[in-house]
Amino acid sequence: MFVLYETPAGYAIFKLMDEKKLEQVDNLYLEFETPEKANKLLKLKHFEKFNDTTEALAAATAAVEGKVAKPLKKTLKKLLIDEVQAPLLVADAKLGTAIKDKLSVQCVYNTGVQELMRCIRQQADSLLGGLPKKEMTAMALGLAHSLSRYKLKFSPDKIDTMIVQAQCLLDDLDKELNNYMMRAREWYGWHFPELGKIITDNIAFVKTIKLVGTRDNMAAADLSDILPEDVEEKVKEAAEISMGTEISEEDVMNIQCLCDEIISINDYRTHLYDYLKARMMAMAPNLTVLVGDTVGARLIAHAGSLINLAKHPSSTVQILGAEKALFRALKTKKDTPKYGLIYHAQLVGQASQKNKGKMSRSLAAKASLATRVDAFGEEATFELGAAHKVKLEARLRLLEEGNLRKLSGTGKAKAKFEKYQAKSEVFTYQPEADNTLNVKKRKHSEAEEEEESSSPVKKEVKEEPAEEEAELKSEKKKKKKKKQKDEEATEDEPKTEPKAEPEPEETPTPAKKKKKSKKEQQE
Repeated sequence: MFVLYETPAGYAIFKLMDEKKLEQVDNLYLEFETPEKANKLLKLKHFEKFNDTTEALAAATAAVEGKVAKPLKKTLKKLLIDEVQAPLLVADAKLGTAIKDKLSVQCVYNTGVQELMRCIRQQADSLLGGLPKKEMTAMALGLAHSLSRYKLKFSPDKIDTMIVQAQCLLDDLDKELNNYMMRAREWYGWHFPELGKIITDNIAFVKTIKLVGTRDNMAAADLSDILPEDVEEKVKEAAEISMGTEISEEDVMNIQCLCDEIISINDYRTHLYDYLKARMMAMAPNLTVLVGDTVGARLIAHAGSLINLAKHPSSTVQILGAEKALFRALKTKKDTPKYGLIYHAQLVGQASQKNKGKMSRSLAAKASLATRVDAFGEEATFELGAAHKVKLEARLRLLEEGNLRKLSGTGKAKAKFEKYQAKSEVFTYQPEADNTLNVKKRKHSEAEEEEESSSPVKKEVKEEPAEEEAELKSEKKKKKKKKQKDEEATEDEPKTEPKAEPEPEETPTPAKKKKKSKKEQQE
């Protein structure tokens, strides 16, 4: 049984003398307490030394990727050609499968082998023998530096940095273009102020200035390649009656140089946008299909890299870019923001105002899944992003139509979403509320209702048919006349005063008795 041990200086192949010791994993370290014990258990059969650091780097990268390096392949062929049936103990499972496929050698990898490798590493100086410790340390340090440079050179994070830099440069170019265009419109506006209102497109405005120069040349210039016919006619009509000031040829030359700069920056911006779009489709195709290249690049730039963005949960992706608003809302105990950079995505923009929050939450959940597939997946396809986009469009359609599908539970029933309708309530003034007493004032209508309920005659009148109403009215009139005659008769008779009823005698109190006695004495 052979043992393959990898060192920064080369490959070492040992022969295990006692295979039974490998079964006792817990007590294996006792066999490596001293160099003498270690040399009894293991004997160095062959050591393949690397010629330089480049060869060592190639062997290390091959081991990382699970491949067999050329020096190792040659060494194993020479040593194991006679002993084909002897197994090989390997520290890496991927390397063991590669050796088995290439050379048809049985490779062993288990916990016992791992413990054996730790013991060999402990007594490596005595087992290898010919290599001094200082030389081994220097080789290990040089290989570590070379391997780190190789990983940095071909790491996917470097492509992320290109996307981040391109997106930041694109934003800077947009700001510069806006500043330059404002300056060009204001500068040329002193000479031809009407042109800025007629031509709203910035690039068409700049190309017109560069082609024409002063407004006197406007009538003879051909602007059909830049402007439509109706706009061209308006520009030429306005040039004849313009109220602007006259400028010199030197002023026109400087304005045209500024126009050249604007056109060149705009051309570079379109080229940079195409580069960013191609890089995003190559690096994160699923994220690009879902949210668009510009929004996807801004999310990656804000997170720092694609891997950092993949580590974020969907709730963080949803509000990425709105951190100030989030912490301000948490500090003031108000509503937190519903979206950040993801607000500029096409699916969120298509939704109505009340559905933007729901769509941003759904889109953030799908975007986080797509980012993880792009960052950690092996195949670069956009099938997952396209499938998620179809689902999100269907959900948006349901939300806009007013139907919501149940996402939780086993049922797939549809619940109707009633539209909100504002109900206007009109409150009338109640004069009874002005009364401070507990007695409630009765309304005139309430008094009439009480009278109607108390008089049985009126109830009977209501119940009788319409033919008897006339008879009742005539009877009422007769009663009124009799009452009037009785009142006139009573007025003519002399009035008799009513007799006063005798008041009950009060029992005299001692105070009253004293008062009475005083009155009697005075009399």
